Amino acid sequence: MSGARTGACPACGHHVAVDFFDGGEQPLATIAWPGNAEEARAMPRLPLDFVQCVNCTHIHNAAFDYAHVPYSSKPNRMFNSGAAWSAFMRGLVERILARVPAIPVVVEVGHGDASLLAALAQLRPGGRYIGFDPHGATGGREGIELRAELFDPPGHVAALAPDIVVARHVLEHLESPLSFLQSIAFAAAAAGRDVPAYFEVPCVDRLQETGRTADLYYEHSSQFTTRSFTAMLEACGARIDSLAHAYDREVVTAFVSLRAPAGHCEAARAAGQYRASARESRSAIARQLEALAGDPGGVAIWGGTGKSAAFMNRYGCDATRFPVVVDSDRSKVGTFVPGTGQEIRFRDWLKDHPARTLIVPPQWRAADIVREIRREGIGASRILIEHGGALVDFLAGEHPYQRPEEPA
Repeated sequence: MSGARTGACPACGHHVAVDFFDGGEQPLATIAWPGNAEEARAMPRLPLDFVQCVNCTHIHNAAFDYAHVPYSSKPNRMFNSGAAWSAFMRGLVERILARVPAIPVVVEVGHGDASLLAALAQLRPGGRYIGFDPHGATGGREGIELRAELFDPPGHVAALAPDIVVARHVLEHLESPLSFLQSIAFAAAAAGRDVPAYFEVPCVDRLQETGRTADLYYEHSSQFTTRSFTAMLEACGARIDSLAHAYDREVVTAFVSLRAPAGHCEAARAAGQYRASARESRSAIARQLEALAGDPGGVAIWGGTGKSAAFMNRYGCDATRFPVVVDSDRSKVGTFVPGTGQEIRFRDWLKDHPARTLIVPPQWRAADIVREIRREGIGASRILIEHGGALVDFLAGEHPYQRPEEPA
């Protein structure tokens, strides 16, 4: 099909989209605030190259670059004082308060003018109402705390234990709203609790129904359909408590509970354990190598690229202490080990220059390499591999790799 693109969908993560809207180049629409007509006409023009995900129908600008959006100096202004919008906001305040305890902790991401937090604090005093927005309203306000910083889920979910996280008209400005929600869900799992949340975004279901194009401007890089909004919530493991439209279907909202599956935390713990053991093994193996460097019987390293090169660079196998590197691949002979600089010799070099100790970094090939050196009459008496955070004897040590006596 013509017009197909590849690249991760910001809402569901799917990697195939199709051409949707070529808007040419236009200036920023909401945060430019030119001071005069000349400045307005001279504004830089940016590409509008919108594509639509074939999986969830999300629409986003494939040419979007966050560097062109100067929120730091000119924050986004959203103004709507209409009767219908005001009624919607009053109802939203009531729905949020109905879902939190008597003395709640409410976090709003992208608090803007802080009017929502102020309304909540007025009706339910005594709680904590905390806004995060690097470019939003600042200053002291009774009952609320406004922070000119980004919301950091790993730190703030644990530290604040919010009863609800609110993000209104924020997700459509993010390059990856899905990753943001997934980070909250993971932080919730790490804290051992569900995090209730309320999300609200413009809904463009009518965009295709009516053929309108005014919704498609640079600052709104993501455009949610009801389907893509739902797919994003499902992709981050959210339990959707209620999903609804508001303001004549121009807004889609959801109250959800976020918590990543337990398996995500188990994977994180396993990664942390590996990281810690790898840190310990680095110093332990470096000490073993230092002792081997003075072996009068000679030391050789088998393999000069790939895993062997990675091993030598990680553990500091410099060319002065470990000058002998061999390989059975003739195409590598005469080249040099990346990073450490030893010339790679053919394996038969060891027949005339025997080395008592042979280090084999690619453990999974060690059995075949031992067979090869025996077949070729290479006289290494000790074969060392990396295992369990140390260098162990391949023939006498405990490890899960196949011995050369065993069938291949």
